[in-house]
Formats: sequence, structure tokens, C-alpha cells
Amino acid sequence: MSQQTQSKETTAKWSGSLGFIMAAAGSAVGMGNLWRFPMLVGENGGGAFVLVYLICIFLVGIPMIIAEVTIGRAGGKDAFGSYKALNKKWGGVGILAVITSFIGLSYYAVLGGWVIRYIFAAVTGASEKGTEFFQTFTANPGSQIIYYLVFMVITVLIVVRGVQKGIESSCKVMMPLLVVCMLVIVVRSCTLPGAAAGIEFFLKPDFSKLTPDAFLQALGQVFFSLSLGTGATITYGAYLGKDQKIVKSAGSIAFFDTLVAMIAGFAILPAVFAFGFDPESGPSLMFQTLPTVFGEMPGGRIFGVIFFILVLFAAISTSIAYLEVVVSFAVNTFKVTRTKAAIIFSVLITCLGIPCALSFGIWSDIKIAGKGFFDLADYLVSNVSLPIGGILACIFIGWVWKTKHAVREITNEGKVSFKLAGLWSVLIKYVLPILIAVVFVTSL
Repeated sequence: MSQQTQSKETTAKWSGSLGFIMAAAGSAVGMGNLWRFPMLVGENGGGAFVLVYLICIFLVGIPMIIAEVTIGRAGGKDAFGSYKALNKKWGGVGILAVITSFIGLSYYAVLGGWVIRYIFAAVTGASEKGTEFFQTFTANPGSQIIYYLVFMVITVLIVVRGVQKGIESSCKVMMPLLVVCMLVIVVRSCTLPGAAAGIEFFLKPDFSKLTPDAFLQALGQVFFSLSLGTGATITYGAYLGKDQKIVKSAGSIAFFDTLVAMIAGFAILPAVFAFGFDPESGPSLMFQTLPTVFGEMPGGRIFGVIFFILVLFAAISTSIAYLEVVVSFAVNTFKVTRTKAAIIFSVLITCLGIPCALSFGIWSDIKIAGKGFFDLADYLVSNVSLPIGGILACIFIGWVWKTKHAVREITNEGKVSFKLAGLWSVLIKYVLPILIAVVFVTSL
């Protein structure tokens, strides 16, 4: 690859702060917002958990977004290259982020394939059979792999178009449409007979159900929801112009992500309560419970299609962030073209993901450390690499690169005010590493 082409890849930029916010918010907004957040609300006292979650967003989420964006913009390259540019001995942390995104996309794309299948099934009403349809679909290896490949192809086609024409353009379309689709579902869900119980449950705090574990789950959800530790925010931060305001952008990303999670609560919980289903049913809430709910709802087939289209938007916006982390690393490290990097690594990721897809069907009996391929991949990413990456990022900024240098980058060399710089520095150096470590140990 020529030096000229390489330079173009390394210096790719967003067209402006809106493009960055939409893309970074897209990487954060995923399927976890649509099922995991409502599930945790259901398990931990409704509105009480929402309050705890909002506190964690301010104390952990926003400071960590600021930290990762700062590393990316200061380093100016991919996750590996940015860490290495700031300190040659710390490139390994960036490698961990690349591996995290590599594994994360391998199993996340399986769910993305399911969503595509469910859009078609919602059109015909087949998905309304709930658990029966889910089991039939996942037991068919050919169908599983086909839809998995379709999702991967969509992801690759967006990423190969580049930062502005591919990632930014698609997220500028998908993110607003996602919110519009969700609001349509909210209106329908909240106007169902019996929906008031779900709304009350979501908004009324029941502090008697709050336990220490609920606080840890809220903290873990913040990390999971914002894709912290995957290298996506660092990579996207590298494309952010030096004149852009990091703190303002970080706040906007956290706001958008939280907004989607809250809207998801209003979209899902009232409908679940209206038809007497369990709000604590976890991942099956999206692929088994909700399709059944749509089947019993007047006009439910239309709203089922809308719902799974919005889920697809959320899934794609996250998957392109995962692939971009890997592609940008390959482009800068191995000096290959973006297209070649996207094709080669997507093939490798797909090969790793096929066992994850089949672990719900013909390979369901194969276990490693008591877990199927999908569950093992999810465990390694969510419970191991994400928190470790977060802890190392805090240590790097707080004790290796030093927060004074980070603050200089955040304030655009003193041109932008950062009144909470002192508090942010204390959180990064002392508070967040301990909190994340507690979550990490607990999750193991």
C-alpha cells in the first residue's frame, strides 16, 4: 500500500461533531439497550434502578467516554496505534481492544442475523409463535448461517465506504430513524389496555428491591451499553477534529444512549405488562416474548415489523463500530487497503462466529468450561475484556500518560473550558478503577 493511501486512512475525519456523535452513539446504542436495560429495570425495583443507572452514567459513563475519546484524538490512529503513539509500552492495551471487537462482532452478528430473519417473520406473522418459532429457526443450521452472512455483508459494505461516506452517512440516517421507530412503538405500547401498570413500574421507585448487586448491575450496564473497552470510542475519537469539543460530544453521546434506553423501557414494559408477560425474561424478551406480544396486539404485525427494523438499525450501528476497530488497526499496522482489510478480517470473524450461531442448534451439546460457543464468547467480552480494558484505560491516563496531558487535549490546548477537570482527574485516577475492578471480580 502506498504511503499516500496510508496517510488518507490515518487522517480520515468526521465531517463535524454531529457525524461523530451519531456514529459514536450508534456504536453505543445496540441490542443491549432494547432488552438488557428493560430486563434489569424489571429485576431491580423499576424506577429505583433507573435512578441508580442515571447516577452511574454521570459518574462513570461520561468520564470514561471523555477518557477514551481523548486517547483516540491525541494518538490520532486506531486503538493500538493511539496507545502506542502516546506510550510505546502500552500498545498491548489497544491490541486487547481489537481482540475484544473481533470476538464481539463474531457473536453479535449472530443476533444481527436473527433480527433480519425476524423482520421477514414479523411480516408473515410467523414470529408470533414465540418460543416455537425461535426454536425451529435456531435448529436450522442453513437458515442460521445464511442470515448471519447477510448481516456480515451489510456491515462490510458500510465499512469499506470509509469514515464519512460509509459509517457517518449510515449513522446519520439510522440513528434518527431508530428514535422515530421507537416512538411509534411507545405510542402503541402505552395506549394498550393495562399499559399503565408497566408505566408505573418503570417510573415508580421501589427502593426495597435495591441491593448492592443492583448497583453493580447498573454500573455493568453502563459499561456494556456504551461499548466502553471495545476500542470503538478510541478509534472514532481519532477521527475527531482538533477544534471539536470532547466534553460536549461525550455528554451528547451519553445522552443519546440513555435516551434510547429510556424510550426502550416505555416501548417494551407497558406492552409486556398489558399482556401479563414476565418483564424479567432476559434475552428471550426480544426474540420470544415480544413477538408473542405483537401477535396479541391490535395491529401488532405492523408494529412487530417496525420494532425489528429499529433493532436492525441498532445492531448495524454497533457492528460497523466493531469492524471499524479491526479494520483501522489492520490498515495502520499492516499497510493494507481498507477494502482488503475489511474483506480479510470479516471472513476471519465470520469463521469464528459460525460455531456461535450453531451453538443454539446442532452444536448445542458442545460445551467449553460449561458454556456453549456463543455464551463463552459473550462471557469473555462482557465479563473479562471490557472491564479489564476499562481499568487499563484509567490507569494509563491517570498514572502513565498523566491526566494533566489529557486535560490539555480535552481543552484544545486551553482554548475550551473544562470546569470539572479536577473531579474528572480524581475519578479517572482513583474512583473508576476501583469501581470497575469490583464489577469485574463480581462478574467472574
